[in-house]
Amino acid sequence: MDTTDKGPWLRKGTEREWIITNGLGGYASSTVTGMNTRKYHGLLVASLNPPINRRVLLSSLDEEIQVNGKTHKLAVHQYPGTVYPEGYRYLHDFSPEPFPACQYLAENIALRKTIMMVHGENTTVIRYDISNPHSRSAALRIFPLVNNRNIHGLTKSGDIEFEQNPQKTGTFIRAGQSTLELHSDMAFIPEAWWYYNLEYKEERSRGYPHQEDNFNPGYFEADIGKGNSSFFISASAAVTEHLDIESVEDVDQLFESELQRRNKLIPDPGQDGIFLNRLAAAADSFIVSRQSTGSKSIIAGYHWFADWGRDAMIAMPGLTLVTGRFDVARDILTTFASSCAKGLIPNLFPDDPAQPPVYNTVDASLWFIHALGKYLDYTGDLDYVRTMWDTIENIIGYYSKGTKYDIRMEEDGLISQGGQLTWMDAKVWSREVTPRKGKACEINALWYNTLMHASSLGDQLGMETSGFLETAELAKSSFEEKFWNEDRSCLYDYIPGPDNSGSSGQTDQKDVSVRPNQILAVSLPFTMLSAKLEKSILNVVREELLTPYGLRTLSPSDPGYIGTYRGNTESRDMAYHNGTVWPWLLGPYITAYMKVNGHSKKSRMEMMVLLEPLKEHLAEAGIGTISEVFDGDAPHIPGGCISQAWSVAEILRACVEDIGAGNPGTIL
Repeated sequence: MDTTDKGPWLRKGTEREWIITNGLGGYASSTVTGMNTRKYHGLLVASLNPPINRRVLLSSLDEEIQVNGKTHKLAVHQYPGTVYPEGYRYLHDFSPEPFPACQYLAENIALRKTIMMVHGENTTVIRYDISNPHSRSAALRIFPLVNNRNIHGLTKSGDIEFEQNPQKTGTFIRAGQSTLELHSDMAFIPEAWWYYNLEYKEERSRGYPHQEDNFNPGYFEADIGKGNSSFFISASAAVTEHLDIESVEDVDQLFESELQRRNKLIPDPGQDGIFLNRLAAAADSFIVSRQSTGSKSIIAGYHWFADWGRDAMIAMPGLTLVTGRFDVARDILTTFASSCAKGLIPNLFPDDPAQPPVYNTVDASLWFIHALGKYLDYTGDLDYVRTMWDTIENIIGYYSKGTKYDIRMEEDGLISQGGQLTWMDAKVWSREVTPRKGKACEINALWYNTLMHASSLGDQLGMETSGFLETAELAKSSFEEKFWNEDRSCLYDYIPGPDNSGSSGQTDQKDVSVRPNQILAVSLPFTMLSAKLEKSILNVVREELLTPYGLRTLSPSDPGYIGTYRGNTESRDMAYHNGTVWPWLLGPYITAYMKVNGHSKKSRMEMMVLLEPLKEHLAEAGIGTISEVFDGDAPHIPGGCISQAWSVAEILRACVEDIGAGNPGTIL
């Protein structure tokens, strides 16, 4: 046993998290030490109605190595006031690639635990490889901690009853309508216990309930002989088609099959492409099957987001077009277009498939047409775009004449909307944190971009588009006049719409807040401002909002600025769009920077240097991926989801399209 002080290793190890996914919305995730710090952690979090209804079925596997009658516990759990067992003291190494693997060492016996998920199945497979160089008595025992709850909840022992049907090498555990199958090539000994008051420190820090109980149905056991030996445990939800996993050789085939699947998606261009390859690997994790539509969708972020329309449309180019997955791009566009209603693309699909989609977003539809235009740029697939023409006309028609949530075009050709409809939509109780009712700068930049995209697409399809161009010209003539803030040499964030009574804390004055939304008026394919004004916007954004990890959502010079994102829900929501840094905004920033600077070699090198901190971030927080947000204040601690779709997508897109780090559609 390593007797050195590993307290710092425990702290750092629990701050680094890994996640692997199954293409259904399900996943396996924990920390480097194996201690679950979130209610969302688990070795099998199954999606029973892909990509939603995610349930924690297998929380952890607690290993013990017994040597000459002495027990070495490799697990790590947080209980009130203590950590027990202290398995991190045996943790010798952790490797995230190609699969998460922990290397333990106890009395010269080395144990390597490797975790993978079967793509398209709610199945996790854990392989154990053991080296015992001495001829001494040794044994391995593994204690599963199981549950059956929604990822957002917690369980106490009195809340749930488990029934199990033990077998020689495993057990079937039923609770309610769900069944977990645990199977192994080791012997299973049924001996049921409850583990009480496990604590999740991340939930506690976020102001949520943070204690729960887990059920232990028994344990797996095997003797460890001299030399090398291997064992496995598989965990499957009952909804999964039964997989024939009877031996380590079967496990090897599953591991190899998953590696081959990944290799087809992520070609290896060599040392210079490591960053892009890691982003492409992360990109694959967000692409999921949606059971209700029979098509693909995009999970907005792990661990707790489902598929959201706005996020999906912003992320789609980076996740699918840059990576050459054009069939997936079509599927995603079709998923959301099929549910377009009164010009609105769904903001989200509810967990209950019997419930209709929710449409409370003004920009998802505009991002949809942008994504469709990008799809055509990459593929030249006019036949598919033709099938989307009715949706394009539906969106523009309803935005022009007016639709739900007070979304409508005014006489000046600009779009106004009701409250809490832009991406800055946080709310504390009944109060909007960043009230933007009226005409928002990025919405109208997207509106002009939408009209010009539609005109271009329609011309190629032989459709009548003169009305789109006329409306675009009207919007353009109004935009600079009404949005340009001469005093600050940038755009107003929003301007009052008609009948703006100042409700929800909003004034009837133009908003002078310096926010990153205006960068879209420079970065989108079709923009309205002169090169001089675009350069001025870029300069203001760079000076007041740019950080090593993305753009702040509010200038630090603003009295409403909040520099840290932590605490309870109210504290975090107050900071969410009032200073918190969002990595996804670095994508539009890089596009704008390259555009303003003429795509020069010098600007390309500057943007490559800008991305260096994010490259280092791939080894922090969520390993191999990019977090949802960072603190606005240095040192810019990451927060929110450990893996966010548009964070990964926009960095990947900007690297390939703007910096020129790869060829669009191939990653090479």
